Amino acid sequence: MDKEERKTINQGQEDEMEIYGYNLSRWKLAIVSLGVICSGGFLLLLLYWMPEWRVKATCIRAAIKDCEVVLLRTTDEFRVWFCAKIRLLSLETHPFSSPKSIANKVSNGHAVHLTENPAEENRHELSKYSQTQSQEIRYFTHHSVKYFWNDTIHNFDFLKKLLYGVNEITVKVPSVFKLLIKEVLNPFYIFQLFSVILWCTDEYYYYALAIVIMSIVSIVSSLYSIRKQYVMLHDMVAAHSTVRVSVCRVNEEIEEIFSTDLVPGDVMVIPLNGTIMPCDAVLINGTCIVNESMLTGESVPVTKTNLPNPSVDIKGMGDELYNPETHKRHTLFCGTTVIQTRFYTGELVKAVVVRTGFSTSKGQLVRSILYPKPTDFKLYRDAYLFLLCLVAVAGIGFIYTIINSILNEVEVGVIIIESLDIITITVPPALPAAMTAGIVYAQRRLKKIGIFCISPQRINICGQLNLVCFDKTGTLTEDGLDLWGIQRVENARFLLPEENVCNEMLVKSQFVACMATCHSLTKIEGVLSGDPLDLKMFEAIGWILEEATEEETALHNRIMPTVVRPPKQLLPESTPAGNQEMELFELPAIYEIGIVRQFPFSSALQRMSVVARVLGDKKMDAYMKGAPEVIASLCKPETVPVDFEKVLEDFTKQGFRVIALAHRKLESKLTWHKVQNISRDTIENNMDFMGLIIMQNKLKQETPAVLEDLHKANIRTVMVTGDNMLTAVSVARDCGMILPQDKVIIAEALPPKDGKVAKINWHYADSLTQCSDSSAINSEAIPIKLVHDSLEDLQVTRYHFAMNGKSFSVILEHFQDLVPKLMLHGTVFARMAPDQKTQLVEALQNVDYFVGMCGDGANDCGALKRAHGGISLSELEASVASPFTSKTPSISCVPNLIREGRAALITSFCVFKFMALYSIIQYFSVTLLYSILSNLGDFQFLFIDLAIILVVVFTMSLNPAWKELVAQRPPSGLISGALLFSVLSQIIICIGFQSLGFFWVKQQPWYEVWHPHSDACNTTRSLYWNSSHLYNETELDEHNIQNYENTTVFFISSFQYLIVAIAFSKGKPFRQPCYKNYFFVVSVIILYVFILFIMLHPVASIDQVLQIVCVPYQWRVTMLIIVLVNAFVSIMVENFFLDMVLWKVVFNREKQGEYRFGATQPPQASVDPWGKCCLSWALGCRKKIPKAKYMYLAQELLVDPEWPPKPQTTTEAKALVKENGSCQIITIT
Repeated sequence: MDKEERKTINQGQEDEMEIYGYNLSRWKLAIVSLGVICSGGFLLLLLYWMPEWRVKATCIRAAIKDCEVVLLRTTDEFRVWFCAKIRLLSLETHPFSSPKSIANKVSNGHAVHLTENPAEENRHELSKYSQTQSQEIRYFTHHSVKYFWNDTIHNFDFLKKLLYGVNEITVKVPSVFKLLIKEVLNPFYIFQLFSVILWCTDEYYYYALAIVIMSIVSIVSSLYSIRKQYVMLHDMVAAHSTVRVSVCRVNEEIEEIFSTDLVPGDVMVIPLNGTIMPCDAVLINGTCIVNESMLTGESVPVTKTNLPNPSVDIKGMGDELYNPETHKRHTLFCGTTVIQTRFYTGELVKAVVVRTGFSTSKGQLVRSILYPKPTDFKLYRDAYLFLLCLVAVAGIGFIYTIINSILNEVEVGVIIIESLDIITITVPPALPAAMTAGIVYAQRRLKKIGIFCISPQRINICGQLNLVCFDKTGTLTEDGLDLWGIQRVENARFLLPEENVCNEMLVKSQFVACMATCHSLTKIEGVLSGDPLDLKMFEAIGWILEEATEEETALHNRIMPTVVRPPKQLLPESTPAGNQEMELFELPAIYEIGIVRQFPFSSALQRMSVVARVLGDKKMDAYMKGAPEVIASLCKPETVPVDFEKVLEDFTKQGFRVIALAHRKLESKLTWHKVQNISRDTIENNMDFMGLIIMQNKLKQETPAVLEDLHKANIRTVMVTGDNMLTAVSVARDCGMILPQDKVIIAEALPPKDGKVAKINWHYADSLTQCSDSSAINSEAIPIKLVHDSLEDLQVTRYHFAMNGKSFSVILEHFQDLVPKLMLHGTVFARMAPDQKTQLVEALQNVDYFVGMCGDGANDCGALKRAHGGISLSELEASVASPFTSKTPSISCVPNLIREGRAALITSFCVFKFMALYSIIQYFSVTLLYSILSNLGDFQFLFIDLAIILVVVFTMSLNPAWKELVAQRPPSGLISGALLFSVLSQIIICIGFQSLGFFWVKQQPWYEVWHPHSDACNTTRSLYWNSSHLYNETELDEHNIQNYENTTVFFISSFQYLIVAIAFSKGKPFRQPCYKNYFFVVSVIILYVFILFIMLHPVASIDQVLQIVCVPYQWRVTMLIIVLVNAFVSIMVENFFLDMVLWKVVFNREKQGEYRFGATQPPQASVDPWGKCCLSWALGCRKKIPKAKYMYLAQELLVDPEWPPKPQTTTEAKALVKENGSCQIITIT
């Protein structure tokens, strides 16, 4: 394959794809058409299901530049194929964009200069290309995004680089007919159609009709739910998709247009009373207060300021590149609500459109919902394997039927129908409906406990979770922070902590002035709102905030400042400091501070600052607050206390959230207008350190108990937070994530600098006496102690890694081989950015953990989507990104979800096993009867399939989840020892007893080949016998349904279905016992009683319908004995031998090994003699390599003397590029 024929689009992004070019081939098309006709249309269906085959069968390879069709393949682990048709766009009818000043153009979402637009260059190149060759541009559409041929890079590229379509996020609701065709062409329904046609030719009309009705109900319900989801999404998007907006044209003219006509580069005017943003735009004038709950999940209003003007900035800042992520505090995102705006008179609040349509942040969210990534789960892969096995079994039956029929000289038509019929018996048509039932019931139960699910297939996957990541603030701890106190600094020394900030002594101090001004609070309809931390801080000082009204602002030629002032009761008693200042304080409430300019909080910078002025002062003040380490680094060193780090560490170790404050007087030459255009860096340096605010973040009441439940169930817990590292470690200890005796190793990774390689410094967080070098030496001896000594050493030497986001990034880049080791014991990840949270989830999944993520939706969207089971505790629209949303903002939903997931998973196994047994039992019944050229009757099939199978399948799925989480996990796939043994043992038992009945009946003294005049019962001719006789003679001779073998096989197999259902309906430890499933119990009892009744006490009319013949009473009792022995053997093998012996010896042994090695939290209760014996056996004798990577890794680390790293050591990355990722350990003395 030529390299030129394969390109990659969306390189380095989540939706990266390989692209191949093809042209239609007439001769290939002719051959395929012939094949379609010969196969009766089946080849056409096959090509419809397989886009790759379709393109390769009808097209030939071509250069991408000139192709007619493109074949796309995702580069992720799923390797999904798509095909798209190349279309042409005329340049004359679709101009690139209306002419606008280049300075106002901003490329659509790509990092480019604000002052120039590379898209212009593309445009000139393209116009050259179009003039010389063609007036048309080639493009294709995939997943709502248009890709245009870009001649400069010789590849297809996003529409946003070249052409801008209509600014609209269109969610087309497909017509019912279109959905119906798509649903009906599902392979499963095609198989059902084939089955129905076959049964009709064989005159099995009743059963065919039953299957048709079932399929119609299934299709209608499926269409209804799919269409309902489309309509919901369409309504959510369309509500504000087309609005009228004002845009600035040449000569500052304002023009009203529809939002659909907006293109990147348009200057949009934000109205006074706010609006819902129809696109992504960057503010260039004024400020806005925005509610971003649609995207972030936080309903807290955010203040957006205008983008700093590059031309005014010093130090060549004009070269800075605009990026929606970096400059998100200046960007108004599509779908967010602008609540309020502030502006200059005559200078409207303006924003430059940067992204439109599906390229916007909201568009990307909608695309991720419309085109979700496929979920890969072992259960579903195994289900296909299992079906293939059934098809193989059907193939054997197919061949056997043909040979047997030919030997018995049966007609060709009958041979074809009977041999195909055996396939429809082996692969049960009701299987998908049966498999879905358990998930639907679990979804309903979850809804009852307040957990809503938008991706039902994930419920099963949640049953496998063995690690859960938790966000800290708002998830493990309360949302709000309480002010614990302050610790001011005077003369570079800390004063004693103070609790009460609202007092007369401090009212005019710079410290309180900073608390009063350095925030992003605003009044919305008279109510103070904003960041909860800022609110608590402002409430603690008891000041009053006043904002200028629109009228006041209109009177002045500038934005009226927000003013803060202390309450009157704090001021009247205050006496002036000196006579010369008497005039200033003549009026009691004259002390006011105006906030002149605000630099909003940036998570990248970890700080915010404001410029303020005390009424009457000539000089302005700059106040700054943020992360203590950052603030201290921006202050004059002489103003930072010597013991700053120690004091900070003391507070953070106790779990307090610490914020530092700083201040400086600005030069008098800085005027109002200069301040409006000054850069942030000019203000935020050379500050005076003022002290610390200490906030308390209380644990939620239920957190410790929930985490303890998870630990008991051997589910690892990990904390992922944006907070300070030591605070996070402290909270992890408080909530029981890290036990008191456990060690915490902090990994501090430093990137390469000044020619030095990247390195990791290892620090032990606890400076306890027992954590000295001696304990580190002990840790080397763990493996030997485990085998020969006591397991208790395992408890003493448990350790956890903690690191911040920066270190995590460095480790991912430079220490690839350490990542899996750190994932095995990493418990606290602090100061993590949203994309780092997603990377962490991926890293954990790479070592084969099933990862759950629980967050409040604020900045966890990516991680919630990427995890196997993401649970959002926010009910806002951001929860659309998460498969599960909890109504109650509490982590108690996590164990509930896992319990329901486990119950649904076990239900899926039970149903699958039952359906497999049903297929095999019926297959064997039919095969036995085929050997005597007989079969089951139409109504016998109907009774088995409808009355027994459907009733049992839909009621056996109703078992609720077990009330608590247990330590063992259900197996993840069908192809596991315990499950295969269960199925195979039941198959052998059922075949054995069915064969026994079939052959034993022939040995009976009264047996003869049945004919209408047979009288094995030796009864006097009764009405029953006469009617039966007439019926036999007239209708049923040709099919040979009525005979002693058929009656025997029918009764024994009918009981076998119920026996197997009871044997497979397991309760503990994942589901409630089956006797609590009342519908199932009642259904089974009614069926048992009915079959027993018609077997022991024949009823003429029923026998006539079911085509059962009369057999002696003695044989009826014999059949009952066969059934009872069958029931005893089946239930003993399944519930005693399998559960008590095999499950404990094989399955539990694997799990014990897994928990000892893999989890960092083995429960203390499980350290028992059995566990000890089992573990030593596993370590000493067991040669089997565990399947999961993390288990295998844990085994290796147990015997690695260099792991965990010793205190005060450094690990360096090797300098050679080839060996990037390998490292050496150097001990620093």
